Amino acid sequence: MNIESPSPIAWRFSERAGQLQSSFIREILKITQQPQIISFAGGLPSPATFPVDAMKAAFDKVLSTAGKTALQYGPTDGYPPLRQWIAEMLSRDGATIVPEQVLMVSGSQQALDLLGKVLIDEGSRVLVETPSYLGALQAFSVYRPEFKSVLTDDNGLVPSSIPAVAEGARLLYALPNFQNPTGRTLSTARRVELVETCAGLGLPLIEDDPYGALSYKGNPLPKMVAMNPAGVIYMGSFSKVLTPGIRLGYVVAPLPLVRVLERAKQAADLHTAQLTQMVVHEVVKDGFLDRHIPTIRELYGNQCQVMLDAMAEHFPASATWTKPEGGMFIWATLPPHIDAMELLDAAIKENVAFVPGAPFYANAPETNTLRLSFVTVPPERIRHGIAVLGKLIAARM
Repeated sequence: MNIESPSPIAWRFSERAGQLQSSFIREILKITQQPQIISFAGGLPSPATFPVDAMKAAFDKVLSTAGKTALQYGPTDGYPPLRQWIAEMLSRDGATIVPEQVLMVSGSQQALDLLGKVLIDEGSRVLVETPSYLGALQAFSVYRPEFKSVLTDDNGLVPSSIPAVAEGARLLYALPNFQNPTGRTLSTARRVELVETCAGLGLPLIEDDPYGALSYKGNPLPKMVAMNPAGVIYMGSFSKVLTPGIRLGYVVAPLPLVRVLERAKQAADLHTAQLTQMVVHEVVKDGFLDRHIPTIRELYGNQCQVMLDAMAEHFPASATWTKPEGGMFIWATLPPHIDAMELLDAAIKENVAFVPGAPFYANAPETNTLRLSFVTVPPERIRHGIAVLGKLIAARM
């Protein structure tokens, strides 16, 4: 059957589709694929840290010994031995996490989407840091919340500022370790105060922790989920400690919530790939991460110091920036009259890229801020790229 001269379809998209926005960072990454660009833009882990040999050996073993199971559909909540491993890893500092609280997801971005789907109605109040992770703002925005920004300072989120904006809030989203985008870390005292404040308000607290293992000195601070497993939702990922290509993360939540999340996941993709879960379990089960993560810490710590030294040399005295103790990002604040978006346009002409800070704000963006990532750029290119940025900033003084 041939249809002659079909009429063009007038696509009628849902109102929700109208809320979808392209990730600003992903749009920048299209430009940074050009080899001449020195890119401080992407939040990508360094490929130098990817354990290719260990992953290859694990794939070979899983497929040769349990291939039919690995290639089959799996349970929605995930591969039981891996969930057991995660529960035991988190059962520290006096906390007891059981495997039934663990839901495997296709990258922690899916966890954000599922949490938004089951906790947020249109107009629901959602509390976020100032600034906050762009991927979370993007995931939650689909469900049309009312974002309320929680006060932050040089030491991160200020717990005492929460009650003033907490009325009717459905959740508070926070990244306590080497925050994306600022690189800031919450002290133990602030973590305790944050958990106690949220518990007193009956406010669910999401602890997103993709970078927690990447402390340069190897001294991670306590996890908030250990302080109140009944009120804290913990998100983790294998993207920064193994490889993002496997798209494997997990959410740990109180049982009433995790069962609802499981049903939401069934509607989304049935289950996370059984093969990758079995491979990751094969890699991590015998302590591989304890040997592997220190090499990531050393690389990132060295490159962070190179960038900090270059900024001290080339940035004007009126600029300020964070000095992270782990993770992948430095956050810079320029004089108020400098627009980082305009600076980006000039920088790209000089083959340097970064992420302007404005998209990381849920409310009242500060246009004189920017995020710099150092982990994928060799030291000599870090020095050159920062020197270029320093000259461009100085020209706008």
